[in-house]
Amino acid sequence: MVNRDLQQTITRLLPQVRMPGQYAGGELNRVVKDHRQVRGKLCLTFPDTYALGMSHHGLQVLYSIMNSDPQWACERAFTPWIDFEALLRRQRLPLYSLETFTPLRAFDLIGFSLQYEVCYTNILTMLDLGGIPLHSKDRTLDDPLVVAGGPGAQNPEVLAPFIDLFVIGDGEESLPWIMDRWMTLKEKGGKARADMIAEVAGSATWAYAPMFYEPEYHADGTIAAVNRIRSDVPREVTACTINQDFDAIPLPTRPVLPFVETTHDRIAIEIMRGCPWQCRFCQSTVIKRPLRVRSVETIVQAALESYRNTGYNEISLLSLSTSDYPYFEELVKRMHEVFTPLGVNISLPSLRINHQLRSLPKLVQGVRRGGLTLAPEVARDDMREQIRKKIKNEDLYEGCREAFKNGWRRVKLYFMCGLPGERVADLDGIVDMAEQIAAIGKQTIGRYVDVTASVSNFVPKPHTPYQWNGMQTREYLRWAGQYLRSRCRIRSVRVTQHDIECSLLEGVLTRGDRRTAPALEEAWRRGCRLDGWKECFKPALWWQTFADLGMDTGWYSQRSRPVTEVLPWDHINVKKGREYLEKEQERSVVQLQVMANAT
Repeated sequence: MVNRDLQQTITRLLPQVRMPGQYAGGELNRVVKDHRQVRGKLCLTFPDTYALGMSHHGLQVLYSIMNSDPQWACERAFTPWIDFEALLRRQRLPLYSLETFTPLRAFDLIGFSLQYEVCYTNILTMLDLGGIPLHSKDRTLDDPLVVAGGPGAQNPEVLAPFIDLFVIGDGEESLPWIMDRWMTLKEKGGKARADMIAEVAGSATWAYAPMFYEPEYHADGTIAAVNRIRSDVPREVTACTINQDFDAIPLPTRPVLPFVETTHDRIAIEIMRGCPWQCRFCQSTVIKRPLRVRSVETIVQAALESYRNTGYNEISLLSLSTSDYPYFEELVKRMHEVFTPLGVNISLPSLRINHQLRSLPKLVQGVRRGGLTLAPEVARDDMREQIRKKIKNEDLYEGCREAFKNGWRRVKLYFMCGLPGERVADLDGIVDMAEQIAAIGKQTIGRYVDVTASVSNFVPKPHTPYQWNGMQTREYLRWAGQYLRSRCRIRSVRVTQHDIECSLLEGVLTRGDRRTAPALEEAWRRGCRLDGWKECFKPALWWQTFADLGMDTGWYSQRSRPVTEVLPWDHINVKKGREYLEKEQERSVVQLQVMANAT
C-alpha cells in the first residue's frame, strides 16, 4: 500500500539533494505490507542519518522481529540531511517511511532508538517533519504513540516533554508487547490518550511515561524528589531483561541491504549480550546485564544464512567484549572453516586485551586483515585498578607482535582522558604505549607500524559508579590533547582527540534534568541539527542558547555531586541498582586517595 503520489513527488525532487538513494526506498530484503491487511503499523525512527541507522544492528533486529508477526507492518525512517530537510520544508512535504512513503503522523506507533545524546535535536526534526506535535501533552488519539529506548533512555528526563513512553532495557520482548497493548486500547476506544498511556505504563515495570511524574526541587536547585502524579504507574521503573534462552531470540538473517554506502557495509551478528567485567566508567556493562550468550552453531548458521541473503564479504561478531565469549576459540575456528573458502572476512571488534589476544592472529590466518583495534582505555596499572579494567601490557604487546608477524600493519588504540584522579603520568603513558607498539613493529617486520591513539573525553554516565563525579573542563581537555600530541616522537604514531565541544554538550545532555529540555528545544529552533556530524555541529549556537536561557551548564556536567543527592535518573532502577553503585564509588574514592598519596 505505497503512497504513490508522495513517492512520485519525492522521486522528482531527489536529484536536488546529496546521496538521493538514501531517501528512495526499494532496497533488497525490505518488507512491504498492505496496511489494510494488518492490525497495526509502526515505524522504527532512527534519529540520525541513513548511513548510521542502516549500520545499527538493533534496528535490523527489531525490524525483523516485528515484521515476522503478520499483525504488524514495521517500516523505517531516518533523519534527513540538512539539504533534504530544507527541501521537504520548502515543498511542504512530510517525512515518510521508506517502505510505503507513509507520513510519520499516520503510524500507530513510532519508536526512536537513542544511541547517543547529541542526536536529541534529530528527534525534534523528525517529529516536526513527520507532522507530529513536539510535546506529548499536545498530541491526540490521531497521533502515534511516541516511544524511545536504547542507551539514551537511561536518563530520560531531558527528553521528558517530547516522548510518550520510554522502554528501559531490552527491546526484543518489550516492543511487541507495547504494540499489542496499544492497539488493543485503540481498538476498544472510549479512553483519553493520557489514560491509555497510563494503562500501558502501569502494566509493565519497565515502561516509563514521564508525563505522570513531577520533579520537586530544593532551593539550591538540586532535586528533592520525583513524585508520581498518578497512583496507577510504578513508583520506580526497572529494566526489561530477556530471560529466555538467548538462542531463541532470532537474529536478522535477511537484513535490509542498502543501495548506498553506509558506515558499516557488513553482516553483524550479536554473539553475546552483556560483559563479564564491571569497569566503573562503562554504562553499557551496567545496562546490558546479565551476561547472555549464543551457541557457536547458532552464530555460524545465522552468519551463513545472512551471507546468502546479502552477499556481503565481511561478517562482524558483535559484543561488548568479543574475546570474552566463552567459546571464542571454537567460534573463530568454525567461522574460519566456513567463510575463508567463500572469501568472507571475519571482523572481531571489541577485543579484550588478554592471553587470547596472543593466539588470535594464528586463528584467523588467510583472512583479509584490516587494522587491529584495541581499547586499553588507560596505560598505567594503578589507573586500571581505579577504573576496574584489569588488563596486562604484556598481553597487549605480545598480541601486537603476533599480529605483525601474521600480516597486520595498523593498530588503533582507544583511550580516555579526564578520568577521576588523572595525572600527567597517565597522559605520558598513552604516548609511551603507542610508541612502544610502533617500535615492536620495527623489531618484528623492520619498520614502524602505523599506530593511532584515539582519545575520548571522559563523560560520567548515569547508572555507573562515576555518575557522581564531575566532567573535566574545556581548558583541561584542550591542554591534555595538546600535551599528548606534543609528546609524540615517532612519525607513524598519531594522537587524535574527540571533539571537545561535542563532549561538553554530551556531558550536559547525559547529566541534565527536565530543566534542560527547553534549551534543547530552543537550540533546535535556532538551527542546531545533526550535532554528531562535525560539518553540521554549531557549538557556539548551543552555548549561546544555554546562556540566553540562564542555564549553568557546568552545574550539570562538571559539578561533583554528593552520594546523598537525588539524581535526575534515580527513579530509573537499572540492574544492580543504586546501592551497588554507591559502594563502587566509595571504593573508587579510597583508591584515588591511595594513588594521590603514592605520588
